[in-house]
Amino acid sequence: MRRASADPELRLEEARGLAQAIGIVVAESMAIPLRTVRPGTLFGEGQIQRIADACNLEDAELVIVDGALSAVQQRNLEESLKRKVIDRTGLILEIFGERAATAEGRLQVELAHLDYQAGRLVRSWTHLERQRGGFGFLGGPGETQIEADRRMIRDRMARIRRELEQVRRTRGLHRDRRQRAPWPVIALVGYTNAGKSTLFNRMTGATVMAQDMLFATLDPTMRAIRLPGLDKAILSDTVGFISDLPTQLVAAFRATLEEVTAADCIVHVRDVANPATGEQKTEVEEILADLGVISEAGAEAGVPLIEAWNKWDLLEADERAMRLDLIKIQPRARPAVPISAATGEGIDALVAAIAKALTGEARRHDFVVPAGDGQRLAWLHANGDVLADNQDMVDGEPVRRLSVRLTPRDYGRYAEL
Repeated sequence: MRRASADPELRLEEARGLAQAIGIVVAESMAIPLRTVRPGTLFGEGQIQRIADACNLEDAELVIVDGALSAVQQRNLEESLKRKVIDRTGLILEIFGERAATAEGRLQVELAHLDYQAGRLVRSWTHLERQRGGFGFLGGPGETQIEADRRMIRDRMARIRRELEQVRRTRGLHRDRRQRAPWPVIALVGYTNAGKSTLFNRMTGATVMAQDMLFATLDPTMRAIRLPGLDKAILSDTVGFISDLPTQLVAAFRATLEEVTAADCIVHVRDVANPATGEQKTEVEEILADLGVISEAGAEAGVPLIEAWNKWDLLEADERAMRLDLIKIQPRARPAVPISAATGEGIDALVAAIAKALTGEARRHDFVVPAGDGQRLAWLHANGDVLADNQDMVDGEPVRRLSVRLTPRDYGRYAEL
């Protein structure tokens, strides 16, 4: 996956933000150009010495490499620098491990961490050559420590996957019940630290953790809200996206993004005050395309998508004017609304845009429902705009003839009742 910004300083700032997100004090940070990737150490000798000098000067205890390190590279760097070294994947795993609040989140973190650790089992382990079991004359030597550790990791990962599958089935049942209910789901998505949780709190009056740090939210949170023309809707706050998300986490956290695939409307929250906002948008859209929510070309797969241009209050007047011109040429299928989740500016306009997206494609449908079918009658009255509701008789049985405006998705839900 491409990086969120080609600007080294912006990438460095994001890396610092990741470290600070779990309380690491960043003593020094530097961008080191790599003309040649060394398979054993990633960096050249002179670059390693530069890092070592900075560590000694600042008395640093940890070195974070904002990139992927092989197990051998990590081991060799630790030996050269005489300090603990972790890469971007290890850092993000640490953040997720600290923040996961639900049982599912913790299982997903453990699965991702075990998957990562499985690739770290290399011959640098001091206990590698210890033998367990066997005498060596029936099919070769016994099981080595590293083989036993790998087997234990595989067994634990298999158990976690079974537990996660049960969680997914439970989540699916809950989602099916919501889809049979008359309440549409709106999912907030966006790059990490774009302001999703602040917007969530602003729209719902909730107190979800919202701080100026990366990955403040990991577990999906849902609250009921009211929208114009709709009795009730469900707003869902999701984990923030980020460039170079470890492959282990892409797989392990897919379930937390399942709410997005089942949403009736997606609000893409963008930090338009961030110089890398364009690159961040691309990252988010790539993940949405991977989930099948939008196509690679950007066309929505039947799900309305609205861009909430957040942190509008941080822009200068000329920057606002320029972005307002950009809003005018936004595709009609993907409107953009300037907002400030912190101050409340533009929230009413965003709510109106969401309501329009959820009800704008409604069409009139005629139904004949048995008078005793209270579930379907209540569903239609709660979920649609009932234009007519008359009593009649069909084959001697009392029925109700209704004309109801429904969105295509709600019409499909009614068919499943």
